[in-house]
Amino acid sequence: MTKYLISFPGEAMVFPQEDFEAVVEASHAVIDEAKAAGVYVFGGGIDEDVDPVLVAGDGTVTEGTHPGHKVPNGGYTVLELPSREAALEWAAKIAVACRCSQEVRQFQHDPAS
Repeated sequence: MTKYLISFPGEAMVFPQEDFEAVVEASHAVIDEAKAAGVYVFGGGIDEDVDPVLVAGDGTVTEGTHPGHKVPNGGYTVLELPSREAALEWAAKIAVACRCSQEVRQFQHDPAS
């Protein structure tokens, strides 16, 4: 089984404010479905009210991200699935729930994870 990152930037979610609760319910329903199917690993949204920092090997903390790197935001779901096709199917379900396209990335195999 391979782990897949399904994600979207926060600004991609465009819908009327009055639809917010419906979007939340729909997205939670997809996550519940993934959990019931036994493919859910992790999911969540980046808290955009907390600024990112860089931590060096010596413990030095610097505000911001790597130079030239866009600050990640939005929502992320990690699923463990048997195929890329399955990942695309789940991404489509999440896209409907969140009302925006999803990016699908495949994690490299790491026997220690």
